[in-house]
Amino acid sequence: MQADEPGSLPKISITSLTRVFDTGGSRLAALGPVDLTVRPGEFVSIVGPSGCGKSTLLYMLGGFLQPSSGSLLADGRPITGPGVDRGIVFQEYALFPWLTVADNIAYGLRMKRMQAGELRDRVAAAIAMIGLGGFEHRFPRELSGGMKQRVALARTFIYDPQILLLDEPFGALDSQTRELMQDELLALWRSTGKTVLMVTHDVAEAVYLSNRVCVMSQRPGRVVAQFPISLDHDKGREAVMLSDQYRALHDQVWLEVRRQVGGKG
Repeated sequence: MQADEPGSLPKISITSLTRVFDTGGSRLAALGPVDLTVRPGEFVSIVGPSGCGKSTLLYMLGGFLQPSSGSLLADGRPITGPGVDRGIVFQEYALFPWLTVADNIAYGLRMKRMQAGELRDRVAAAIAMIGLGGFEHRFPRELSGGMKQRVALARTFIYDPQILLLDEPFGALDSQTRELMQDELLALWRSTGKTVLMVTHDVAEAVYLSNRVCVMSQRPGRVVAQFPISLDHDKGREAVMLSDQYRALHDQVWLEVRRQVGGKG
């Protein structure tokens, strides 16, 4: 999947965005000003020092936090709160432990009183998409970490959001499961054409998955560098990760992050 041409209407448009928190009588400038545009179908990752405001930016895009100043647009419309056009997946799975896999996936649509037949078909399609056929009636306690994150992804995808917001989605997984889930996500993105914005501290993950990697400065976080990425994933993970192109891109992004950690941005 490739992003639309640069001249197309932005899927996400962030302009002069700031966020200031009041903390016990003092003010903490957490973010900004941030300017960033994401095109339809693009996969953009944001990396940077700890505490630079990456997750704060994602929560504002999700509509859970309001900007202190500046603007946030999705498809040209202001973001004023959560919406089904934007799906968000957190590092923690946030599954209901008393519900089965199928019921966890169906929960949001059931609250919307969707007709039983359509709901059943949508859930079945989502379970097939994530490769968990046969686990419909299992409970979260019976699943591995990777399976739980697949359920979390399916619960988001079932809404068919055009924008997917990911906050360290694989950070709690072991390295082998993390790689498997990265490839699952890559396949889903390439097959669905959704716009993805991911926050991660893992430079290797960002470079492997993305069309573009943005590096943020120390707090208050700003986008200080952007790296376009074009890797041939048809060759497979090993060929990509061992290629000179991947290593060169990884080193460029890693060095810029290190520069920001050292406060030299």
